[in-house]
Amino acid sequence: MIGMNKELLSVSSKERVNQTYKIETENLNAWFGTKQALKDINIKIRANSITAIIGPSGCGKSTLIRCLNRMHELVPSAKVSGKVFLDGVDIYSKNVDPVIVRRRVGMVFQKPNPFPTMSIYDNVAAGLKLNGIRDRKRLDEIVRKSLEQAWLWDEVKDDLDKPGASLSGGQQQRLCIARALAVEPEVLLLDEPTSALDPIAASKIEQLIVSLKRDYTIVIVTHNMQQAARVSDYTAFLYLGRLIEYDVTAKIFSNPREELTENYIAGRFG
Repeated sequence: MIGMNKELLSVSSKERVNQTYKIETENLNAWFGTKQALKDINIKIRANSITAIIGPSGCGKSTLIRCLNRMHELVPSAKVSGKVFLDGVDIYSKNVDPVIVRRRVGMVFQKPNPFPTMSIYDNVAAGLKLNGIRDRKRLDEIVRKSLEQAWLWDEVKDDLDKPGASLSGGQQQRLCIARALAVEPEVLLLDEPTSALDPIAASKIEQLIVSLKRDYTIVIVTHNMQQAARVSDYTAFLYLGRLIEYDVTAKIFSNPREELTENYIAGRFG
């Protein structure tokens, strides 16, 4: 990977393959100015799994995943304390380049956001070009592979020069996923990726997410309890900035330990 930070390479490839947890947080706290959004979050996210983050609006779900790739600090007045380990390396260490972190930990947002003035091809290739890749043959190969991974190639292969914004909402979201995959991340963060989509497009995204865990570690924020139950292996329930419960999804939805979790899943508040 181009320009990889030395400290982020301190874990060998063999150790990464054998590592059970891809991401771990240790007493993670986050603020917006004086308002604390996360309070002492300790969570271990398994490699090649799908972890759903659930909880009512304003509980810190999006803030949590933005802390996992150092996007939170881009917000004016935002602050973080604690540690976030990626393959055993604290990404908040002063020796770690946040740009490299965001390359390894990609993100897809709630509303599809293809670059409106760019073609489908250039949307996918944008990150590659920023990283210095100019060879057309290599770009062609990665663009095709990324679109295939996002289940979009067959739908757009004859229209790669058309604007990305000309696609349907569901296709645009898959284009954004392809764009994220093109720079070869190891983790994919999805912030309510289907909330702006119709049920058919949402279903396709869900199936795509499940297929991607073979190659990536995925964390998805969702308000949709049924979606969390369908796609995730593990579920974390946040409430007022605290991690209330974290377990295998089937257990969270069938036999939660905490009454607060049970009440939320049952729809008694939210």
